[in-house]
Amino acid sequence: MRFRPGRYFALLAALAAPAVLHAQGFGLNEIGSCAVARAAATTGAPCDDASALFWNPAYGTRLKGVSVYGGLAAIQVAGDFTQDSTGKAYRSNVPTEFPPHFFVNWKSATRRYSVGAGLYVPYGLTSKWYDDFPGRFSSLHASLKSIYFQPNVSFDVTPDWAIGGGPVVGYSLVTLQQSIDLSQQAISPTATFASLGIAPGTEFGRATLKGSGMGYGFHVGVHGKIGENLTIGARFLSSMKFKYDDADAKFVQYSTGLFVPDSITGAQLGGAPRGTPYDFILATQFRTGGALVSQKVSTEITHPGQLQVGIGYRTAMGTLVSLDYANIFWTKFKELPVTFKGPAAASSRVLIEDYKNSTAVRASVEQDLGIAALRAGFSWVKTPAPDETVTPLLPDQDRRNYAFGFGIPFGNRFTLDGSYLKVDTEGRRGRIVERPNRTLSAATLNSGFYRLDANIYSISLKASY
Repeated sequence: MRFRPGRYFALLAALAAPAVLHAQGFGLNEIGSCAVARAAATTGAPCDDASALFWNPAYGTRLKGVSVYGGLAAIQVAGDFTQDSTGKAYRSNVPTEFPPHFFVNWKSATRRYSVGAGLYVPYGLTSKWYDDFPGRFSSLHASLKSIYFQPNVSFDVTPDWAIGGGPVVGYSLVTLQQSIDLSQQAISPTATFASLGIAPGTEFGRATLKGSGMGYGFHVGVHGKIGENLTIGARFLSSMKFKYDDADAKFVQYSTGLFVPDSITGAQLGGAPRGTPYDFILATQFRTGGALVSQKVSTEITHPGQLQVGIGYRTAMGTLVSLDYANIFWTKFKELPVTFKGPAAASSRVLIEDYKNSTAVRASVEQDLGIAALRAGFSWVKTPAPDETVTPLLPDQDRRNYAFGFGIPFGNRFTLDGSYLKVDTEGRRGRIVERPNRTLSAATLNSGFYRLDANIYSISLKASY
């Protein structure tokens, strides 16, 4: 018998890239409650807090004194998959995730520069399904937490124009769990257990992978003012390659309760007599000398670069109107190498994703009433995933984001920001199996319909000194 554990990590590399559905692909925009309330239309007219170091690194010189900003978002995702063949809907089981953010900025009182730093989560993914989900052999539970640290310096080139930026260091932690399908395991070069009557979807084990990696890049921005009421800005966050060189792959056996039937000869299973429990035969693969033993595996993925431009206009009534356009360079997410460093070395492979570049249009309004600032925003996000890459790990689709929020000052130093964002989609057809080559089209691969939506709540505290 030949076991091929490599197929159980068919989505490993995609993970290396917590369920989160605000930005394109596995990107996140829940960085600052003010920005969430404005649907991330904050590059030309950033929020007046230190989270601006992410939305436009040049804006640090526009802040006063010492500015501190921190908080977190609560992301609740709901979804399901309706299978074509049975018409049954399988609900997702995604836990609420809480990505944090923290920024600090100091503006020189006598010179035209500022220094600061930020911790934020621009990319992440969590997906989880119940044990009866037919796509569990592709992905049952997946989690990625990638956090970036960015020192930042900004300068006033002229009284109205500033530039800024700094290096970025990222740390990424990934976990993936998948079920193992006995029917897909080889008993010879030309046959699998399916040829012995084992039904597809017969689970005989689960595989879990955990690993971490580091990435390095940079973030730059420019911000300017034209006249009294119009501001413009742009930012570029570079792509960052994360290498997961020593991830741990572990396997646990599950009981099938099946026995070798009378119709099978002993030679087909290495001399096992009729009536032998399959679990007894399979147990050897989970012990020393078997293929399904703990081993190392590596992969790498490039988190895509981001380019965002925007404008802001303040009306005679004091209303701030903002419009932004973003491009996320997802073509970096095309092919993913998965390399095993143990008994499964022969199963190493390159996986096909073929993501496209994605765009987003974002708009917002903000009105300061003195006792509170009120904000609202909308964004439309084009998915980067092609029709062939809508999977249990990330059944990505076009999104409409509706947001609103508030900012309430407390004295002269503190402001409490709160926001809510609704992610709405129309659903999309997708697959629950691996795509082995580019000759297989979406029409062949896709076997059901995914629906997704999300509720995002965010709270942040601003302190100024």
